[in-house]
Amino acid sequence: MSTVIDVHTHCLTEAWFELLQQHGGPRYTVETVRGGLRAIHLDGAPFMTPVPAMFDYDLRLKAMDKHGVDVSIVSLTCPNCYWGGPDISLRAAQIMNDDMAAAQAAHPDRLRWLASLPWQYPGRALAELERAAEAGASGVMVLANVDGASLTDPAFEPIWRAIDARSLAVLVHPTAPPGVATMDMVRFQLTASIGFTFDTSLAVARMIYDGFFDRYRQLKVIAAHGGGALPYLISRMDQCFDNIPACREKIAVRPSEYLSKIYADAVVFSPAVLELCVKTFGADNVLYGSDYPHTIGDMPGCLRRVDGLAVEVRDKVRGQNARRVFGL
Repeated sequence: MSTVIDVHTHCLTEAWFELLQQHGGPRYTVETVRGGLRAIHLDGAPFMTPVPAMFDYDLRLKAMDKHGVDVSIVSLTCPNCYWGGPDISLRAAQIMNDDMAAAQAAHPDRLRWLASLPWQYPGRALAELERAAEAGASGVMVLANVDGASLTDPAFEPIWRAIDARSLAVLVHPTAPPGVATMDMVRFQLTASIGFTFDTSLAVARMIYDGFFDRYRQLKVIAAHGGGALPYLISRMDQCFDNIPACREKIAVRPSEYLSKIYADAVVFSPAVLELCVKTFGADNVLYGSDYPHTIGDMPGCLRRVDGLAVEVRDKVRGQNARRVFGL
């Protein structure tokens, strides 16, 4: 079988976790949830549960060996480093980038990594992008909103230009969407099941309508979790473009025309949804991912569903597309 590259996995360090607990308040807190695990909360709503494997590369490599994954691309999960003042946010990014770079150096055939940046402080983000690129980052990870700000916010333009100039891949990964408390996402931990995919869908839809993919032609955006709800909603976006003038403010073609410029991972949980993802984004634009080791991550299941695709599509999704996108 062909090489398997997992483009969507996560890690943490104790130093980052301690920094969050010291400086993330009052909005970010760590509290025990049903089942006994400790979860990170935003405005009282749980949205990310650290688990031991996030802190342990040996466990990661054992899982990769067990399930037939050749290379994992690791990234800091949410809430990333979008909290604290300028120095704390930068320090949080540096802690994780240094740790991931060291892991790659220790396991160069098995691990790659995506840089975290303190996006809310563009000057520091640009400096950290340069430092991370020199340290071997394969791309960048950005959350679908930066402390509530849209990714198309003009303040972020210098960062996007620098990423575009380097032709880097960018994983757009959800976090708790703005307004989690207002939307009553505390009960049932609805952020995990609904909020995350909403966050990604809104971010990428806004990028499309804003003309983002006309301005930045070299970077490669990967929409996490199968592109959120975009495969289901892209025809509705086209219908709105056709009938609502506001949707044509910055773009001249239907939103679906931009799908060839967008990538998606295969972190979905049924064969039918994966087939829809491939049909929507194209066989050359879907990449295997597992969301390991999150509580709902599924390294073997996601790979099994990929392996169930037609042969001519399967090997592209298993690793060929990732090798091209990340230059591996």
